[in-house]
Amino acid sequence: MGQDVRSPRGPRCIALVGPFQSGKTTLLEAILARTGAIKSAGSVDAGTSVGDASPEARHHKMGVGLTAATTTFMGDSYTFIDCPGSVEFAHDMRAALPAVDAAVVVCEADEKKLPQLQIILRELEDLGIPRFLFLNKIDRANKRIRETLATLQPASRVPLVLRQIPIWNGELIEGFVDLALERAFVYREHKPSEVIDLEGGNLDREKEARFSMLEKLADHDDALMEQLLEDIQPPRDAVFDDLARELREGLICPVLLGAATRENGVLRLMKALRHEAPGVAETAKRLGVPESKDALAYVFKTMHLQHGGKLSLARLLAGRLDDGATLQSAGGESGRVSGILAVSGTHDSKRPSAEAGDSVALGKLDAIKTGDTVGSGKAAPASLLKVEPAPGVLSISVAATDRKDDVKLGQALLRLNEEDPSLTMVQNPQTHDTVLWGQGEMHLRVAQERLKDRYGVNVKSHAPAIGYQESIRKSITQRGRHKKQSGGHGQFGDVVLEIKPVPRGTGFEFHEKVVGGAVPRNYIGAVEEGVVDGLLRGPLGFPVIDVHVTLTDGSYHSVDSSDLAFRTAARIGMSEALPQCQPVLLEPIHQVEIVCPTEATAKINAILSARRGQILGFDTREGWSGWDCVRATMPEAEIGDLIVELRSATAGAGSFTRQFDRMAEVTGRAADQIIAAHRDAA
Repeated sequence: MGQDVRSPRGPRCIALVGPFQSGKTTLLEAILARTGAIKSAGSVDAGTSVGDASPEARHHKMGVGLTAATTTFMGDSYTFIDCPGSVEFAHDMRAALPAVDAAVVVCEADEKKLPQLQIILRELEDLGIPRFLFLNKIDRANKRIRETLATLQPASRVPLVLRQIPIWNGELIEGFVDLALERAFVYREHKPSEVIDLEGGNLDREKEARFSMLEKLADHDDALMEQLLEDIQPPRDAVFDDLARELREGLICPVLLGAATRENGVLRLMKALRHEAPGVAETAKRLGVPESKDALAYVFKTMHLQHGGKLSLARLLAGRLDDGATLQSAGGESGRVSGILAVSGTHDSKRPSAEAGDSVALGKLDAIKTGDTVGSGKAAPASLLKVEPAPGVLSISVAATDRKDDVKLGQALLRLNEEDPSLTMVQNPQTHDTVLWGQGEMHLRVAQERLKDRYGVNVKSHAPAIGYQESIRKSITQRGRHKKQSGGHGQFGDVVLEIKPVPRGTGFEFHEKVVGGAVPRNYIGAVEEGVVDGLLRGPLGFPVIDVHVTLTDGSYHSVDSSDLAFRTAARIGMSEALPQCQPVLLEPIHQVEIVCPTEATAKINAILSARRGQILGFDTREGWSGWDCVRATMPEAEIGDLIVELRSATAGAGSFTRQFDRMAEVTGRAADQIIAAHRDAA
């Protein structure tokens, strides 16, 4: 492979990903400062960084959404996408990854963050995205690099290949040796590292570590294996070629060292990206982009600006895109581009066009959504990839503090969902509440802050209502009679209802056995409607299910009978009958499947037992080393804040899915407490 292949031309797009608080935003600052895009690196703690610039991110001092920033290095353009590290905001990362050429996984030597690192690496591996691992905070390292690498290796399904080794001065790291370049460097704070002679113990360590690196490369290169067996030193260019090829083919994950706060290791990282990361042509090939002169782009983020309207952040994968061009999505939606903006944090500048490889913000594409593939051709393009948001794991009911803001709240929630599809809204048909589902406590808190700060809607929130219902144990026959005379036509309806319980899960059944026209057939539909009315709220205060009702008899008046009269009579009959049918409270039971690191499984079992969960079993998580999958059934009332305790027990890595299973009886004191609480709330 020649040097021209190792250094693709054209704009590059690189994702910065990694566990929570690993230093991704600080690394972005260091890159922008070192490449001259900003005068000096800002600080997350001081609220002066290009990334994490939203009011919510500043307030919480954490990433709550992605930041895209563009810079140039040695004549090439690079857009870095700084992705949130918290699992609660992971959808932004997942939606952006298909657009990138490579990823820099920022991590540190912290065993507690290993499960989070594994989740991120797995995402990259499944998508086939080339990745470097940037071992950050090396200035705070307290263990040898080989120990650290051994700790991190279980998180990766491919070998972690050490590209550099540290130079120690007592207990401190003062520089590094580049194993591919065979040069030693001493760190200079906020300045380029200084080349020093490679000698003494550092030279011996370099030879041993370099041979170990070459051995791993030789697993996929027979010629290199022969050279090593014959003790022949391979040419340096051939080593770089192997590193580039094996990175792009997903055979290895190179490991680089640095300290983002001091800007150490940044230039080496940039040079590795320049020479070894693929360009847009290879990314387009990976995604299956067809050959065409038409513009084709992937939308990786939607933003609604307070005063600038809607922006679609997109990576142009092929062709040329001019301002004013019409784009259509795979679903057939179309829009005319009104402004092409270069992206650089919160500072955007207009440009007349974009070329393949550019990452830009496109204005006013109102019908286009995050994850859409858009093209300028006459026919709608094929969708390259669809990123489905994770199902919600925590919910709250929200309502505008001021009722006149109800419409405003609805519109704001729709915009929040456009920006972040992992934040979803549903209407509770029983309570008519708006229920907001998210990925965790912070996710929902940030959503409420955005409603207030960005859209001016103050909301009040509370825990969503549990879907309690009730049923009956005893059969009864009941007459329902409605008679009213108030001048002119009166109202008359008379029905006899046979009410009995049916097996759980059967639902509501209605039949009629009227003989002799006691109830005219044209009123039977109204009787059924009245029965349904009577089941909406039973004697315990909840909807009634699993009941069979048969209309057996009744009477009518030729003048005063009507649909309304018979509907009312049936409702009266039900309301008088149900308290005599031995009503019983039912609660929804869900099947829950939890995935967690193996060392946390015992804690998870204890959590489930404390929440009235019935553990069905557990097994190793298929395809995941060091993870388990626990299956259980659990009452819906106990699932409410389960994710908070689950994340606490798994260092933020555990998650769960749930599915409704059945309704089950609640008796005794527990039932009394639920009924009393419901009446108090009502």
